[in-house]
Amino acid sequence: MAGVLVTRQFRPPTETVLASLAVAACYYAVGRLGLLGRLVVEGVVVTPIWPPTGVAVAALLLLGVRVWPGIALGCFLVIASLTTPGLTTVVTVVSNTAAPLCAFLLLRRVGFRLDMARLRDGLCLVFLGGFGAMLISSTAGVGLHVATGSLERSEFWPVWLAWWAGDTMGVLLVTPLLLAFAGAIGRFRTRRWSEAVCLGVAALVIVPSAVLSPMSLLFLVFPLLIWAALRFQLAGSVLCALFASVLTTFEATAGKGAFLHLSDVEIMVKLQAFNGSAALTALLLSSVITEQRATRRSVRRACEELAEVLEHLAAGEPSPGPPAADRTPGTSGDRVVSPGERRDP
Repeated sequence: MAGVLVTRQFRPPTETVLASLAVAACYYAVGRLGLLGRLVVEGVVVTPIWPPTGVAVAALLLLGVRVWPGIALGCFLVIASLTTPGLTTVVTVVSNTAAPLCAFLLLRRVGFRLDMARLRDGLCLVFLGGFGAMLISSTAGVGLHVATGSLERSEFWPVWLAWWAGDTMGVLLVTPLLLAFAGAIGRFRTRRWSEAVCLGVAALVIVPSAVLSPMSLLFLVFPLLIWAALRFQLAGSVLCALFASVLTTFEATAGKGAFLHLSDVEIMVKLQAFNGSAALTALLLSSVITEQRATRRSVRRACEELAEVLEHLAAGEPSPGPPAADRTPGTSGDRVVSPGERRDP
């Protein structure tokens, strides 16, 4: 019995440590991948899509606030792989940990659902988890460069906008996809695998053609996003948007295709405009469609229950419901009799 008690006592801390280490490893891995597509704005290296923010928010939503040390550890490891850690590293780690925590607390406060079956959930993730919470990491990160003298005050806003947009894109593109892979978001039916293959082939043909063409044909991606949202909801549309955004980011960093002969600032503005439009289209359109389908299913169930009740009434049978012994006075089917009222035999 003592052994059982000890196991129960130390099991939760062990699970928390393992979960935090797993989050740290994922944060570091996607951070290194995110650094492959980096740009230089006003002499500061920024990433148009910073996937670790999406990993951090998804980890907090799925595992709880207990895994925040894993986020801090992963952020520290990413910084340590680039430069020698110093005093400024503490500020960066704290801000990059506080931003996902703020996103998690805001989403929990407004009743965010992991299945994202409502338009409200998509809007909350965009405006609270993305646009709002990521102000912390971008403001602290760029402000640190200004305070240390590595960045001029006049260069604050261009770098800040690029930093904030990269963190936000990580939340909008990566978090829903991780929620889908974790099973929180419903998967499409098996009979649609053939259509999913057709959508994948179309994406592999159209997206590279639109990105690599110097004629700026990025708008051709949006019909694919609409198709994916209509047929496969959030999982399909976000995956398609992430593929398009990643491929576009790599072409932008190389200055090729639709980003040929553009300055660094022009590349960043055009790239983030496309990434933001793709993410918002995938998120909001799929949320609307999912909510409409859920409403349609609820109405269909209500109609079926009503039809069943009418069939019982037409046949002269009591409608299905709780037994008479379980009913309390004042409910449907019972009548409260006053003390002076006489019951008929």
